[in-house]
Amino acid sequence: MTRFTQLLLCFFLSIPLLAQIQKRPLNASDYDRWQSVRAEKISADGQWISYQIDRQEGDGRLEVASTSGGNQPRYSFARGYMAQFTPDSKFLVMRLKAPAADTRKAKLKKKKPDEMPKDSLVALNLATGKMVRFASVKSYTFGKDGGSWLAVVQERKDDPSRPAPRAATQTQKDTLLPSAPISTTTVATRRGPSKRPKGDDLTLLNLADGSRKTFRYVSNVAISDNGQKVFYSKESAADTLKASDNAVPGVFLFNTANGQTMLVDTSSKRRIYKGLAIDKVGDQVAWMASADSAGADVKVFTLYYKSLAAPTVSKGKKSKSAEPEAPYRVLADTTLKALPKGWSVNEFREPKFAEDGKRLYFSTSPIPPKPTKDTLTPDDEKVKMDIWTWTDTRLQPMQQRRLKEEKERGFLTLADLTTGKVTMLANREVPTVAFDPKLNSRYLLGLSDLPYQVQASWDPGHTDLYLIDTQTGEKKRIANDVMASQPKLSPGGQYAYWFDERDSLWRAWSIAENKRIDLTRGLPSKFFDEEHDTPNLPGAYGSAGWTTGDRYLWLYDRYDIWQVDPTGREKPTNLTAGWGRKNGVRLRYADMGEDDSPGPGFGRSAPDKPIDPKAEVFFTGIWESDKSTGILKSKNGLSALEPTTLKRSNHRYFGLNKAKNASTMTFYRGNFQEPINLFRTDSTLANPVQLTRVNPQQDSIRWGSVELVSWLGTNGVKLEGLLYKPEGFDPKKKYPMLTYFYERNAETLNDYKAPAPSRSTINVAYCVSNGYLVFIPDIVYTTGQPGPNAYDCIVPGVLSLIDKGFVDRDRLGIQGQSWGGYQTAYIITRTNLFRAAEAGAPVANMTSAYGGIRWETGIVRQFQYEKTQSRIGGTLWDKPMNYIENSPLFFANRIQTPLMMTHNDADGAVPWYQGIEFYSALRRLNKPVWMLVYNGEGHNLTQRHNAKDLSIRLYQFFDYYLKDAPMPLWMKEGRTAVEKDRGEMKYGLAVEPQQISSGGSN
Repeated sequence: MTRFTQLLLCFFLSIPLLAQIQKRPLNASDYDRWQSVRAEKISADGQWISYQIDRQEGDGRLEVASTSGGNQPRYSFARGYMAQFTPDSKFLVMRLKAPAADTRKAKLKKKKPDEMPKDSLVALNLATGKMVRFASVKSYTFGKDGGSWLAVVQERKDDPSRPAPRAATQTQKDTLLPSAPISTTTVATRRGPSKRPKGDDLTLLNLADGSRKTFRYVSNVAISDNGQKVFYSKESAADTLKASDNAVPGVFLFNTANGQTMLVDTSSKRRIYKGLAIDKVGDQVAWMASADSAGADVKVFTLYYKSLAAPTVSKGKKSKSAEPEAPYRVLADTTLKALPKGWSVNEFREPKFAEDGKRLYFSTSPIPPKPTKDTLTPDDEKVKMDIWTWTDTRLQPMQQRRLKEEKERGFLTLADLTTGKVTMLANREVPTVAFDPKLNSRYLLGLSDLPYQVQASWDPGHTDLYLIDTQTGEKKRIANDVMASQPKLSPGGQYAYWFDERDSLWRAWSIAENKRIDLTRGLPSKFFDEEHDTPNLPGAYGSAGWTTGDRYLWLYDRYDIWQVDPTGREKPTNLTAGWGRKNGVRLRYADMGEDDSPGPGFGRSAPDKPIDPKAEVFFTGIWESDKSTGILKSKNGLSALEPTTLKRSNHRYFGLNKAKNASTMTFYRGNFQEPINLFRTDSTLANPVQLTRVNPQQDSIRWGSVELVSWLGTNGVKLEGLLYKPEGFDPKKKYPMLTYFYERNAETLNDYKAPAPSRSTINVAYCVSNGYLVFIPDIVYTTGQPGPNAYDCIVPGVLSLIDKGFVDRDRLGIQGQSWGGYQTAYIITRTNLFRAAEAGAPVANMTSAYGGIRWETGIVRQFQYEKTQSRIGGTLWDKPMNYIENSPLFFANRIQTPLMMTHNDADGAVPWYQGIEFYSALRRLNKPVWMLVYNGEGHNLTQRHNAKDLSIRLYQFFDYYLKDAPMPLWMKEGRTAVEKDRGEMKYGLAVEPQQISSGGSN
């Protein structure tokens, strides 16, 4: 062997070693480019798949792939999102975001919102690759079931050199196809200079032949499901109704079949048009209009309707002006006898046609009184105050949080289009009525929590259920004061059904037989959460939904799916033949509906569309023993059959999706070591094809592994948790370890942990990549002792890992946020095991927190301590010692562990005065404590730049205590108000901030 050959051989043999040596730890600069795949779409014929690959920050892209393989084209669009295939599977329409760099430049120049860079739009011919582009796009739509026309709304750009139209009274020849014998339109206007008409530009593009129609000053657009009719409106400027320059205000209909535009309604008395609705086939339209200007304090709307199928329809009231009678019908206005006096159409809820076109759903509400304006009292002398009264059904903060909702509240009302009868379905006593326009049932389900709103502050969830007769408006109470989970109406409208938490039964109300049915009484299974550990009633595992024709209801227990016949003629059947319980697998029905935001869930808990039991039924499963997941299938759901496992591995499978008219399917898969990617397959799942490979940069970064660990808690309970280890882990070495927790997390064993800035908690991938072990233990609770329960589960788990020999006992950190932050604060009052602790938004004093407000909702926090997560199980006056003994504040003098806290001043869940109480106590006791307060931020950080900042400081804190890194300046010197005013950030370790970009010591 020559010397050259020896050297060459040594070089190739050393490549794996070099690759390993060249791997580096994650740092803060890696976050922005980390990718995720989402928003997959499959064309109806199964021949095309689109999906987004988005960066955490910066420009992403949209990919379009053919499922045919071979030399079929593949398309990629920078910044593409919100993509949709046309019903014929021939085109893909998507929006393109403005370049992130352009948007940032505009922000630096302090551009106004209307001057910021705008989205554009692309319509792609999938067969030829030809594209049509539109700039400054605000929205787009097309028929969801058919048609070749695309409606694109673009922001209007007026020529600044063109003068605004002069207002004058004139008569203009109508150039549109009239909906009735209207040959002229008289438009009365004010004299003098006028504003430009409102609205944007609407372009209708025929994707089939490229022809276009353009309309200016359009404010609203709707298109029929079959794509054959486009309904749109135009508004006038507030002080003009000039009928020139294509700015006639009104509502119009474009017929794609003949290319003609119909003037449906226009009037000098109507200034605002909104709430356009068109039925499925485009034969009926409805709209709302008001004579008031857009700036009016109180606007009163009228609901109009027109049938396009019939040549003759009832006419509305004749205007006092010279306008001809309009060929439409007034469905609802202030004179309608079906409405209470002083009520009108609600402008904030759009009308909806029922699927069969025989009904129109809309909302009504009282006309608010015109606000009185005090012009004689200066603003600084006006009284501003609230009155809190013991009889208030809702606390004042809750009323304030719901102010907009209450001001815009509408009550569901129904117009029978065959008879013209209008019926109020909701009212002040039963304000909530659920409806689905796809269903045609006579009865709807109403809900009212009004009698229980006071007690909801400490005992939420009570409600009354009603059946609402859509023909008469009659309301019949079918359940009184129930703790009802998931009350719904069956798809066929034959049953109302719910889970009654009081006795853990699924119940239904048979509308035909007018009786209640106990669906699960006597069944040898538990349909409530068997692992429930809070002092309130356990909820249900949920339902998969109803089979076609309301024949059966499919219900979940912990492991299996049961088929229940609501008529009682057939005994309930365990559809999965007990296979789930026997094998410890939690089975759930996989609904194939598309999901724009796929997550770690397993299908929808209760899809609205009925299940076809004769078709192949897919399930997702979690194997409890090793937390592996998979996809399973059963031939049909009519009889008890053990499912067949198609896929099972140490991955997380989710987001199962199927083409409408083909066997093409997609799913997501990933685990801690493999980024989540999208796969294509068919109904056999036999040979899945990986469509994406996101985050290839991970190959050059030190990563790690995760394993399931178990131990025995101090309370004698066998517990599980997750242990994340750095890449190249050596059990003979000792590693620093961070412990993070939040109730139970063992089932997340196969979740991918993407590197990302911290919103409130440590990032597992970052910590492991930088040499930390990360331990995430499960916690099992009893009532009244949440702090001791956490100690009894967490500390023994940490000690069990120390006993294994690879954990450095002197370099232990603990971190938690919110409920985890509270437990962190509690645990360091009980032990000095940890060298450093970080608590995000902790409750320090349960006695003061008990009566505090969750400001994001306005509700009082009492329920949380008595019934839910805090688990005290009684009032402050019933169990005062439990509140004190579980509060870290009262034992702050015992703490020896340096503590960093994060508590933001706009926290809407845990009031930030809880952090202040704890900080003040530790400061007085001369304990090392820091509290980071991000101004204007809530319970978790939402602004990315703040999250990046927290990430740097969080790891600097732990690196200082657990890795002997230098103390950062902000820990040593703090940050004065003057330094904050000057914008000084103080990241450094006696060097410049930009040299510490990784957030840790080098």
